[in-house]
Amino acid sequence: MEEQLIETWNIHDRIHRYLLKAIPPAGLSAGLGPKHRTVYQLFAHIHHVRLMWLKASAPELLAGLAKIEGTSGNKADLAKNLEASGQAVAQLLRQSLASGGKVKGFKPHAVAFLGYLISHESHHRGQIGWTLKNSGHPLDQKTAYGLWEWGVR
Repeated sequence: MEEQLIETWNIHDRIHRYLLKAIPPAGLSAGLGPKHRTVYQLFAHIHHVRLMWLKASAPELLAGLAKIEGTSGNKADLAKNLEASGQAVAQLLRQSLASGGKVKGFKPHAVAFLGYLISHESHHRGQIGWTLKNSGHPLDQKTAYGLWEWGVR
């Protein structure tokens, strides 16, 4: 069961990079207004919340990870950072499951923590799609449907 939970996280994490790969470079700086995050900032926020949980729960897993600054930037760097923080979260989940199923600073348990992270990040993935659509950079249908193809991601 532990490996299934880790694989669930890894699939979810890869979906972000699948989405990011499909976004045209101009789409990264797209936003809905001055008080809204850009697409780039939404991806960065996902990364930053991961870092926040790592800092609180397993600071040793932060080695080599850093915050992402700015309102737009390089897709390759963004993907690299998301992949690195995703791997660190997978390690946090492994450690938590192996040591009784608890995540320091989160209740009730590691499985709920996985659900929390997926829920939070999927909310922002929806915001990314909405922002792209309403700023003139809609996702192509293949990508939009591909977000739901967990069996091949």
